[in-house]
Amino acid sequence: MKELKEILSKSAREGILAEASTPSNEASDEPAHPTCALCGGAGFVRRERPIDHPRFGKAEPCDCALDEADDARRQRLERISNLGSLTRFTFENLVPGGRDGESDWFRAAAEAARAFAREPAGWLVFSGPSGSGKTHLAAAIANARVGLGAPALFMVVPDLLDHLRAGYEATDEEMSFEQLFEQVRNAPLLLLDDIDAASGTPWAREKLFQVVNHRYNAELPTVFTCSVRPRLLEERQATRLCDERLSRVFILEGAGQATYHQVGGMTRERLAEMQFHNFDLRGAGLHPDERDSLDAAFRSALAYADDPQGWLVMLGPNGCGKTHLAAAIANRALGRGQSVFFAVVPDLIDHLRASFAPGTEVGYDDLFDRVRNAGLLVLDDLGAQAGSPWAQEKLYQIVNYRTVASLPTVVASDQSMAELGAAHQRIVARIADPHTGTLVNIIAPHYRLGHSLAQRPAPPAPRRGR
Repeated sequence: MKELKEILSKSAREGILAEASTPSNEASDEPAHPTCALCGGAGFVRRERPIDHPRFGKAEPCDCALDEADDARRQRLERISNLGSLTRFTFENLVPGGRDGESDWFRAAAEAARAFAREPAGWLVFSGPSGSGKTHLAAAIANARVGLGAPALFMVVPDLLDHLRAGYEATDEEMSFEQLFEQVRNAPLLLLDDIDAASGTPWAREKLFQVVNHRYNAELPTVFTCSVRPRLLEERQATRLCDERLSRVFILEGAGQATYHQVGGMTRERLAEMQFHNFDLRGAGLHPDERDSLDAAFRSALAYADDPQGWLVMLGPNGCGKTHLAAAIANRALGRGQSVFFAVVPDLIDHLRASFAPGTEVGYDDLFDRVRNAGLLVLDDLGAQAGSPWAQEKLYQIVNYRTVASLPTVVASDQSMAELGAAHQRIVARIADPHTGTLVNIIAPHYRLGHSLAQRPAPPAPRRGR
C-alpha cells in the first residue's frame, strides 16, 4: 500500500469532511480534479443544521459531488479511501462459508457485512486469526460503499500510527498531524484493520483510544478487525468494542478453536491478564541501561509475537517481566488460533515423572507428545528444575525435537547463559544458536522490589583499557 500522502491528493488532504461554510481558496495539485470552494475537493460536507435536525452532524454530498460523473466520482472515492491493492477484495469474490465453505459464523459475518455496506450504522468487529477473512470482509464493505458513491476510509492501524507520528514533522505540502487525525476521527465510514497490532507505547495507545472513543461517543459507523478476542484488548477499547448497544462482534473460524494447556499454574484467566498493552515500560527508579534492556526485550517479544519463528530466550532476574512478555506472546498465538502449551519447567518435569503412574488422567506418551508438538511452547523458569539425568534427558529431547522441527519456543530463565550452560550444555547449544533464535538479556531488577530500591547507587562505569 502506498504512503498515505501519495494516495491522497492535496484536495483530499483538506479533509474527508469539510464544513460547508468554510470555502477553500487553494487550488488542487491535480488539474483533472479541480478543488470545490465548498468541500475542498472532499466531496462531502457537514451542513449547518439545527441540533434536533435528523441530518445534524452527518456527512452530506456536496453539490459538486452530485454533479460529478459516476466514473469520476468512483475514481476520487477510491483515491481517498486508502484501499490501494485491497480494491480486489469484494463481496463478489468472497467465499460465502469461509475457506472450508462450511462456517456458519463466517456466513453470518458476511451477511452482516453486506447489510452494513448497504446502510452503515453502528459498529462491526471481526475477530479471527490470519487468513480467516476478516480483512476481506472489511475491504469488501469499503469497496461496496465506494461503488455506491459514498466515502470510506480504510486504515491499517500500525500504518495509521506511523502517519500520525510523521505528521508532527509535515511540510506545507504534506498532511499535518491535526489534519490526518481529524480525517480519521470524523470519516463518514472508518475501517480500522488490525486494531490489536498497535505499538505498546503510551502515545500510540492514547491516540488510538482517542479515535475509538470519539467515534463511540458520536456513534459513527466503524468497522474493526483484530486477531484476538475483543475482550482481550486494552480495557478502554474492549468495553467500547464489546458494547452490545452499538457493536456487533463476529468471531471467525479458527479464533475460538485454539487449545491451551499448562502445567505450573498459568491458568488461561491469569494468562489473559498479561498483555503487551499493560506491560509497564516506565520502570520508575531504573537506571538508563536497565530501562533500555527492558525496552529492547519488549520490542523483541512484540516482533516475535507477530512472526514467531525459532527460539526466543529471555534471561533476567526474578520479577523483571520475562513471564509477562512470554504470556503476551502466548495470548497473540491463541488469538491467531494457534495451540499453546505454557510450562513452568520444574512442574513439567514433575508431571512427566508422575505420568508414568497407572491411572493418571494424561499418560506419559500423550503429555510428552503434547508438549513437544505444541504450536507455541513456553518454557518458563528453565534451570530451576532438579538436575537428575532423567530430567535432563527428557528436557533435551523436547528442546532438540523442537529445534529440528523449527517449532516456535519461548524460554525464560533467571540464570545467565553461562550458568545454564554449566548445568545444561546440550540444551544451551540448541537454544543459544543465533541461527535459530534470539537471545534477550534483561538487567532491570524485580518490578516491585526495584521500585523500593530506587535510591540504590548507580552501577560503576565500565573500566576501559587493559
